[in-house]
Amino acid sequence: MSGSPARPREVPGPVPPTARVRRYLPFATGGLQSLLQYRSTFVTTGITAAAGAAVTVFLWRAVYAGSPPGGGPGGFTTEGITTYLLMAQVLQVLHANRVDDEVAADVYRGDVAVMLVRPVSYPVMRFFACLPVVAANAVLVGVPVLALFALIVPLSVPRPGDVLLFLVSTALSVLLAFLVNLLTGMTGFVTTNTWGVRMVKQSVVAFFAGQLVPLALMPRPLAALAAALPFRGMVDGPLTLLLGRYDGVAGAADVLARQLGWAAGLTLLSAVLWRASLSRLEVLGG
Repeated sequence: MSGSPARPREVPGPVPPTARVRRYLPFATGGLQSLLQYRSTFVTTGITAAAGAAVTVFLWRAVYAGSPPGGGPGGFTTEGITTYLLMAQVLQVLHANRVDDEVAADVYRGDVAVMLVRPVSYPVMRFFACLPVVAANAVLVGVPVLALFALIVPLSVPRPGDVLLFLVSTALSVLLAFLVNLLTGMTGFVTTNTWGVRMVKQSVVAFFAGQLVPLALMPRPLAALAAALPFRGMVDGPLTLLLGRYDGVAGAADVLARQLGWAAGLTLLSAVLWRASLSRLEVLGG
């Protein structure tokens, strides 16, 4: 008696993009639950951000106090420089996603090896896990600090189109901050202590991003160097759009294109270094 014909083996089809995204939603939920356990952190972050904003804002307002109505150094008015520095502090809060700390900690504890057996990408998982941190910092720290200073000092009122451009640019700046922090955390594969690396990164980013001093006020060689680095897209780029300090559509497109270009480049660099780090992990782990 002849046997029944063998059924053709089913080949699994490609996973739909929505299904891929759903894999990472639990990590975002877990990040939110973790945040709710440490709600006092937002109070500390808010006080620190308000204090830092107060020091920089009132210092630079004193510098611009005698500026002519048309604008002082760098073409800023008193309201313009106040808005720039205040929003720079708010953006810095959004960029504090703790990815560098958590990646380094996972490497030291060996938890990153556990992630290798899961059907998810560790860098993508970290991105989804940091999204609640960014959102919570924006709502619970950034908005209150901005509202507080709006009651104390006069600010520039941006045009609606500039606000829209700023929001798009801010989303890209958050992505850039994630990638920079991811690369910083990955140094844990080659060093036993990333504290020094993180402190250097924080100082370099704060200076060359324009958080401490607007790029328009820097000496020309330093401004040119800062413009060539990815950090400009984290603070100075978004604020250039918010304050309307760009040359028409081409100027706005240039700011966004630079951010997109650096985001793509850092994503590629992160992928290459991550594969190299996994190879090192497998060799050391046997």
